[in-house]
Amino acid sequence: MDSEEDSVRQASPQQREDCGLEMSPERARRKIEQYKDFCSALDQDNAMLQKDKEAAEQRLQHAKKERELLQKNLKLKLPNDEKASLQADISTAWDEKSRLTQEKQMLEKKLEEMRKRILWEDPMMMLHALPERKVVFKGLTTDKEDMNKLVLNPLIRYPLSGGSALITFEKAEVAQRVIEMKEHVVELSHREDPEDLDRCQVRVQAGPVDILLPSALEIGLTQGSRSILVSGLPSLGIPEDILLDKLELFFSKTKNGGSEVESREFLADCGQVVLTFTQDGVAEQLITRGQVQVPIGKTKYRLKISPYMSGDVTNLQLQPSRCTRTVLLSGIPDVLAEEHMRDALEIHFQKDSRGGGEVDVLGYVPAGRRAVAVFREDVG
Repeated sequence: MDSEEDSVRQASPQQREDCGLEMSPERARRKIEQYKDFCSALDQDNAMLQKDKEAAEQRLQHAKKERELLQKNLKLKLPNDEKASLQADISTAWDEKSRLTQEKQMLEKKLEEMRKRILWEDPMMMLHALPERKVVFKGLTTDKEDMNKLVLNPLIRYPLSGGSALITFEKAEVAQRVIEMKEHVVELSHREDPEDLDRCQVRVQAGPVDILLPSALEIGLTQGSRSILVSGLPSLGIPEDILLDKLELFFSKTKNGGSEVESREFLADCGQVVLTFTQDGVAEQLITRGQVQVPIGKTKYRLKISPYMSGDVTNLQLQPSRCTRTVLLSGIPDVLAEEHMRDALEIHFQKDSRGGGEVDVLGYVPAGRRAVAVFREDVG
């Protein structure tokens, strides 16, 4: 310490001022202003450096992402020979997939054509292809012993392929005679001169029409435990949805003996409604009441409540039957318009000289088309 004090004391006034030990007020103010300017410049530089730092960090993050993406791409890159081999395998796989898809579509098309052919050529198979339909049986009884019998009116659908026709004669003997002749030469030009070269003729084959009729039928009936059949509905001319809404609104209230309605269905063929409830016992109570008064509009109507019976065919036996007055014509070439060919066939088979007779109805299907003939019960 002594040596330091001695050295300070021995320094000149100019040296002491230069070292900051002695400074005039004016010089001190200038130094302070200089330091202020220097600190302000440092603050500005610090702010700029902070912005540059944030920008650099953003660029770094972006560079990292690009690097990661590049690394992923580099990992996926293969040598040229392996890449070419892989592309060839992919192309082969796509070709195989396309071929298999075309083959599948072709097989599905053939399967559909085969199914249609079986249905059209075998009427028995059509029974399984017909859509299901709910029916309501209305039985009429005359004698007491007939009360358990069910009378059916057959409605037979018979498929017709192109180039064929069905002719129904008024007399069965005429149809039998046409069938026995087997082949018929039909004149299309209607010229009487047998040596006329401009005459046009076609040969058609005549055969019987065999159909399948039900010989025995068993139906299993089941009563719905939650369903009722509402009948006696008035004909008000209102839409079905509005009528169903009014019935559901009435029968869903507990004060009317009902509960929540699960489903409703309007049976258009008999004008009745089936209501199904969500709870057990509701349908039974309503059926016991038998009748209820339901307000529809401004009027109350007395409606009948009955059990709802659903039926399923449990046994159906068929037997072949031959139509006595109808003949099937086949092998008809497509040489005339549909109406002209129909007229030519009817004119030919109307003539007694050709073995024909009075034609009741004739249906013709041109080649390349298909149709379904409907046979009803002959009440004549």
